[in-house]
Amino acid sequence: MRADPASRATLGKAADENFPVAPFFLPRAWRDDLMAVYGYARLVDDIGDGDLAPGGADARALGVVPGEAGDRLVLLDALEADLARVFDGTPRHPLLRALQPTVRRRALTPEPFLGLLRANRQDQLVRRYETYDDLLAYCELSANPVGRLVLALTGTATPERIRRSDEICTALQLVEHLQDVAEDLARDRIYLPAEDLKRFHVTEDELARPTAGAAVRSLIAFQAERARALLHAGTPLVGSVHGRLRLLLTGFTAGGLAALDAIADAGFDVLAGPPKPTKPSLTRQAGAVLLRARREGGT
Repeated sequence: MRADPASRATLGKAADENFPVAPFFLPRAWRDDLMAVYGYARLVDDIGDGDLAPGGADARALGVVPGEAGDRLVLLDALEADLARVFDGTPRHPLLRALQPTVRRRALTPEPFLGLLRANRQDQLVRRYETYDDLLAYCELSANPVGRLVLALTGTATPERIRRSDEICTALQLVEHLQDVAEDLARDRIYLPAEDLKRFHVTEDELARPTAGAAVRSLIAFQAERARALLHAGTPLVGSVHGRLRLLLTGFTAGGLAALDAIADAGFDVLAGPPKPTKPSLTRQAGAVLLRARREGGT
């Protein structure tokens, strides 16, 4: 299916993601399916973050009238209705029409797609998280469905692999939150548990400063260690699969660990800008992940 300009723009954002969405070494069928899922996930996030032009092509494709096109909840409701047509009907939006063959070919269920929608609805209503458990519940909607979809697309889903995938995906979401503290605060969102802000005596005003003080750095270091522990806990997933899928999952896991290295190298000052991993760190972590995976999770 030939993509319209708005859909091409959405899919084009894949190059700017933290991790390769559909790397060249994967089979063509996997890459096509991953890009179809990415198109949906990116569209959901763009709606939730208010990054669509009000009354633009995406809103029109979803049947939203111009007067309501700036209401993110209205757009998310329209997208959910179009998602239902992916499973039983003919979707309106080009990205969802492109998703339909993947859903049918891989026998995907609505649940992970609905989870991503619910996470973005929650973003419109919830701006702060009181506890770490509250944040984990958000990650269950915002991140874990992505890993579950990768396993479903590759025909490798088992209960144990899903559990390990959830640990990795939650960790990657936590890492992204740490990288984007300043950007999220500009959207009036804080993905650091309020109980931990209190524990480290960090105020919201301190998160708005151009550089992090000692208390903020200690808070970020604490959260980074949580994410690192989750990535290590999920690593046996990498050893439980083989071939090119193992390479893909190694890249995801190593990317998260390398990002944590970058945060540490920045002295846990994430307010000056999102610390980005270096290629040497990524290569080093990929080797470490493969060694750990062979030792803990498989051959």
